[in-house]
Amino acid sequence: MEPREIRFGRIGAPVAPIRTQNLSAASDNFVLRLRQGLYKNRRMRAVIAERSENVGGPGQNQVMTTIGAIFLPSNPPETLRSVAQAADQAGLEELWIWEDCFLNGGLTAATAALAWTENLRVGIGIMPIPFRNVASLAMELATLGRLFGDRALPGIGHGVQEWMGQVGARASSPLTLLREYATALRALLHGESVTVSGTYVKLDNVRLDWPPAVPPVLSVAAGGPKTIALAGEVGDAVVLAGGTSPAMVAEVAKTVTDARLVVFLPALTGPGAEAKLMADMEKYQAHYPGVWGSPAEIAAGVAEFAAAGASKVILQPVAGEDPEAYVRWVAEAVKPLID
Repeated sequence: MEPREIRFGRIGAPVAPIRTQNLSAASDNFVLRLRQGLYKNRRMRAVIAERSENVGGPGQNQVMTTIGAIFLPSNPPETLRSVAQAADQAGLEELWIWEDCFLNGGLTAATAALAWTENLRVGIGIMPIPFRNVASLAMELATLGRLFGDRALPGIGHGVQEWMGQVGARASSPLTLLREYATALRALLHGESVTVSGTYVKLDNVRLDWPPAVPPVLSVAAGGPKTIALAGEVGDAVVLAGGTSPAMVAEVAKTVTDARLVVFLPALTGPGAEAKLMADMEKYQAHYPGVWGSPAEIAAGVAEFAAAGASKVILQPVAGEDPEAYVRWVAEAVKPLID
């Protein structure tokens, strides 16, 4: 394969990434009410068995919604093994690990979880790209792919700017960094020889000797309208953080048409569930508290997100919940009502 030079433009200018969607046009058409008031936690009235098993509008390609759970970074890293194995044994489809500063390392934790399990897919949501050179991350992800195939689900983002500032890695233009990094990363993981000279990413005829047999599904985290539009352009999936409402997902789905939507959804059962979620919503200034109640009520809430356009709904506990019991509950009590 001949070396390919990738040219980067400013945000909104024509570029030559893997995808050809124009960010400026996407941004112009994108409307997201990030400042809307609290989206009330409503339940679907229809019986779960009567709802459609597919998502998407009439005439669209329709797919089943994947259900997973999150292993919070507030859990001690040494507890991950029992949680991952419990998830695998219970039949959970996906376990997602966060790489929040300055807690457990996402790549290390994901590699260990994959090695300890047989069928579980493990997502990293997300790795802050200012932390790692793009060639280094490409090498790591290629190795994960060759070791564990499509069970490894990497996710990247420009990182929380306050945290990036703490480590001296805050970019003056996070969107430019994200565009350059994601474009180069995808090219490397597709086995291409890459030469780039961008503002942040500079590579000179770099090519992986051991690219993955099949490039991984690359998720890109996003919050604001411009980042969401860019993530949908350069990623295979867009990760929307907890606190995103079904109405917000529906708005995002209008713009992100070529990438899957992954939604982190706070979900709890048992006494005090509502109060815990409301407290977390206030603490993190989220727009939506999540869903709570019986497994059927949780499944009904998940169905709302599926109907809005989410292809994956990853259930998120609050700090202090038993992580092993939580993944078993998601797999054994909630998931059967979604299938």
